[in-house]
Amino acid sequence: MHEVKMMDQEQQDFYRKIRREIREFLDKKNFEYGHLLLLAPDFFYLMVQLILDKRTPNEKKLRLGLAVAYFIMPLDIIPEVIFGPLGYMDDLAIAAYVLNDFINYGDITLVEEHWPGEGDVLKSIQNILMVADNYFGKGLWERIKRKINS
Repeated sequence: MHEVKMMDQEQQDFYRKIRREIREFLDKKNFEYGHLLLLAPDFFYLMVQLILDKRTPNEKKLRLGLAVAYFIMPLDIIPEVIFGPLGYMDDLAIAAYVLNDFINYGDITLVEEHWPGEGDVLKSIQNILMVADNYFGKGLWERIKRKINS
């Protein structure tokens, strides 16, 4: 795991809150995609760091910013206030989709440089995108992707 650089206090609090909620949830429940759910705080952190990085193109910062805002919104497709940590699955899928776009049209070294998680970030993104098709159903996932691209 790479060293986690300093975020502002609000971002740190949110990062810790997500990590704590997911760990507590997984301690109590056996969730098929728990290993992916644990990536949610790392994806949040990664997107924040990419936004703050001066080398990230402004048009990519906008999409990353929208994905970060989606993480923070209390009510979304699968709201955390209703479904608890399972609600981070849609946040995670959207983050993976936006990060995949960033990698396809950007610089992978920036993503790898800021990745705080364990393992290969590319493989993690691919795994989440594959699971999204099954987890949300192809129809809903396609509508989500179209909305992101509009």
